[in-house]
Amino acid sequence: MAELTFREAIAAGIAQEMERDPMVYFIGEDVGAAGGVFKATVGLFERFGPDRVRDTPISEQAIIGAAMGAAMTGLRPIAEIMFSDFLATCWDMIANQVAKTRYMTDGQVSIPLVIRTANGGGTRFGAQHSQSLENWAMAVPGLKVVAPSTPADAKGLLAAAIRDPDPVIFFEQKSLYGVKGEVPDGEHVERLGEAKVRRDGKDCTIVALAAMVPKAMQAAEQLAADGIQATVVDVRSLVPLDTRTILREVVKTGRLFTVEENPRLCGWGAELASIVADECFDDLDGPIVRITTPHVPLPAADILEDAAMPSVERITRTVRGSMR
Repeated sequence: MAELTFREAIAAGIAQEMERDPMVYFIGEDVGAAGGVFKATVGLFERFGPDRVRDTPISEQAIIGAAMGAAMTGLRPIAEIMFSDFLATCWDMIANQVAKTRYMTDGQVSIPLVIRTANGGGTRFGAQHSQSLENWAMAVPGLKVVAPSTPADAKGLLAAAIRDPDPVIFFEQKSLYGVKGEVPDGEHVERLGEAKVRRDGKDCTIVALAAMVPKAMQAAEQLAADGIQATVVDVRSLVPLDTRTILREVVKTGRLFTVEENPRLCGWGAELASIVADECFDDLDGPIVRITTPHVPLPAADILEDAAMPSVERITRTVRGSMR
């Protein structure tokens, strides 16, 4: 095991797959000699050269168009969109072309394309650079959607995404880049569509994603001091969604809380709440509770951004109040 930061684990996952498969290449703004604006691709340019690690102009449409064409001809591109907010500038290509090509060609053409993007708030970038957009991608048939919470998962899930025959949007929560954790040495590949139980408890189930997972874990520690034992489930992958694990844990505890960074309206937790209500309503001992960011643009001011996003204190207070 090696202790790596989240950003180092991203670079390690890309390097692992580029070393393994010469068809993998990497394209994006400032991803080469600069090592990425978030320094998540340091060393790749020096190791693999300009033919496989390519800087682009400031054009998200050009990045996705070039990567899609490369994927159609047999390469396995990794395309970086610097901020997830900028997906809006190339969303037509992603939603109407990348996501639909395999279906529209009756399986004759697949798009093994990974779109990496820095996502979410907590770093004071303001409303146009801090959105949490997993629910955008989740709503489009044909896209797989992944959002890791640990360095080990960053490496292992990214490797799995690169090997997948379908397009994957890989969301990297910006506030996690500096987080350290143990990462397996050598080849490390996780499976897409498998949630992980990070903590076992008997009283309630808290389901979280990406940067909300460590907050849920801290809240569970505080709740334990009050005698409330919480299970924490890390979703990891929204599409495919591991409903089996989530439903199993909800049935065990009888209570479900979702912790979502995305705005409340049409968030991923709403879909999960619907599934749980359909599949195990009789096992619930109380209402499903969603802990979310309100449906507002995320402020840049630190005190306002912190107030908008789910916090450890708000998770703890909400669960404690609902469990009485």
